[in-house]
Order: sequence, then C-alpha cells, then structure tokens
Amino acid sequence: MQLSGITIYPVKSCAGVNLDSATLDRFGLVGDRRWLVVDERGRFLSQRDQTRMALVRVEQEEGGIRLSLGGNSIQVTTPGAGSPELRVSVWEDSMLALVADRSAGEWLSAELARPCRLVYMPDTCRRRVDGLYAREGETVSFADGFPLLLISQASLDDLNSRLENPVPMNRFRPNLVVSGCDSFAEDDWRRIRIGGVEFDVAKPCSRCVIPSIDQATAQRDGQITRVLASYRRVNGQVMFGQNLLYQHAGALSLGDTVEVLD
Repeated sequence: MQLSGITIYPVKSCAGVNLDSATLDRFGLVGDRRWLVVDERGRFLSQRDQTRMALVRVEQEEGGIRLSLGGNSIQVTTPGAGSPELRVSVWEDSMLALVADRSAGEWLSAELARPCRLVYMPDTCRRRVDGLYAREGETVSFADGFPLLLISQASLDDLNSRLENPVPMNRFRPNLVVSGCDSFAEDDWRRIRIGGVEFDVAKPCSRCVIPSIDQATAQRDGQITRVLASYRRVNGQVMFGQNLLYQHAGALSLGDTVEVLD
C-alpha cells in the first residue's frame, strides 16, 4: 500500500490544494484549515449551508493566501500580533481567532451573498481533540474534530461501481488517500505507519451532506447519500473514511509506504 493523495484545505469548506509532500505540526498538515469563514455572530460557515464556498479557490502565498472565484480574486495577509481578536465557534468548540483585514470579509460577503468575516487560528490557539478519542494534549485546527481524514482509493472505487454517475475523491475532502488495499480495509485498521509517521485510527467519519455537493459546480446531487446509506449506515449514521490522530510531527510524501501496525 502507498500514499497516493495529499490534500489540504487552507480555508475550511473552500477548495482543497493537492500536494506532493506535506509536514505535520500539532494542528494537522501544515496549512490545513487554519482559516475560517464565520457569520456575524462568529459561527463557522460551511458548504452545508453555503454551497458556493466549494468554488472559492485558495492559493498559498508568502505571508498569506489568495482567494479567487471566477474572475475575481483578493490577496489576504495572515493576521499577526496586534490583530483584532474574535471569539468564534466550530460546532461546540469556542476559541479566539485573529480577524483578517476587512477587505477579505467584504470580498467573501459579496461572493457568498451574505455577511461574513475571515479569521485565522494563531499558533497560540489550543483547540483540543475530543477526549473520548485523543490522548492528552492532542490539538486540532478548524477541522470538524480531527486533524486528518484518510480514505482508500478502493473504497471510492467500490462506491463508484454502485453509482450511475461516478464521482471524484474531492467529494469527500480527505487529507490522505491510500492505494493498494481492498475496499474499506481502513475500517479494520487501529494503528498505521505512513513513511516514518505513526497514526492512531481514531474513529470512522460520519458523513454530512457535503459529499452530495459537486465541488466543481456547487450543485447538489443526492445520489451519493442515498447509495452510501444503503450499505454504509451504522447506528443511523453514514460512514465513509477514517479520522486519524498522531503523537509526533513528521513529513509525508506521495508514494510513501503505508503499513498496518494493528
């Protein structure tokens, strides 16, 4: 088995960036979901309600990011010390974030047709992973709850064999894709090693409506949810992919060997 895909999502719920290699820090893959779009109350926004977020492309640049949608774009500088703070929430978690320049919020508000702001998670933030699964001290970025999501290519191939219209992996927004195993082999993994980094397989990922959103058009298509629910429903939830945790930083590259330790 080998690592065949690495993707980060610099702004939560916006388009992903495919990489050949990446480094892990205490938030997850470096650059993954450190930015967040929030409403006027500081509550996070996502494709669940704002499907157009799928169309916002993100480029990492020196000192910040560039957002683009259609022919419009804006450069955003990473907020630093002295930037305004805002208490924001992701699900049940609340934390202080740094507010990006007003122009970023205005640009997003215009493109998404609703008031919003763009914020950044500083290095000092310590959003802890759910203690039911994490060891002491493990932290996460603005991701839903875990620093990494892994899916095997064979699992997507299995799903596509059941769909009238096959879909790409980006519907499921994983960080890591593994090739060379059987479909849903990841369901039985407890600990794995990718390259030189060991991971705990924490729990299956319960899926929301986002996989039903075409990441190229922002249009909804309910076939994925219906088909997955017909054979991947566990205790009332549809499962696809596995959430990962890890204790030590390291580096990953496409082609790294994937070993099952437990």
